[in-house]
Amino acid sequence: MASLLIVHHSPTRSMQALLDQVVAGAHDEEVQSGAGVEVVVRPALEATAEDVLAADGYLLGTTANFGYMSGALKHFFDSTFLSIGGSLDPTGAPGDASDATGSTAGRPYGLWLHGRYDLTGAQRSVESIVGALGWRQGYDVLGVLGEVDDAANEAAYTLGATIAALLTA
Repeated sequence: MASLLIVHHSPTRSMQALLDQVVAGAHDEEVQSGAGVEVVVRPALEATAEDVLAADGYLLGTTANFGYMSGALKHFFDSTFLSIGGSLDPTGAPGDASDATGSTAGRPYGLWLHGRYDLTGAQRSVESIVGALGWRQGYDVLGVLGEVDDAANEAAYTLGATIAALLTA
């Protein structure tokens, strides 16, 4: 059975609502029919390199804070990056996907973000790191500014279901 790791930082009602929908989507009955997908949910401060290595795909959720991903998600990447096959260039910055040869390279991921003003820097920072890991984007990034409405909840459900479905193929 394939395994999907959901790593999130959900300190607000808005992020919790999006997380709930992502998880519900990953458990969608159509996706789970047949071989199914094991869904593992970890707060970013608790997720480990072992969790990442055991998973076949990833969903990442973060707030957008001061133009960057949350400190919790950054900690997750900082504490697992080299252990899970990340590559660094000679300056110590994340390399690009062409350099990524670790055991997690090529695995699909999805990303959702929530913020009040701007998501650009947060999205770019996550994409830089997952690019250095060689992960491949499995679905459109879900970026939500302001209140989480029905459309955002539906999009979060679809994100979870889509990444989980990719693991059943």
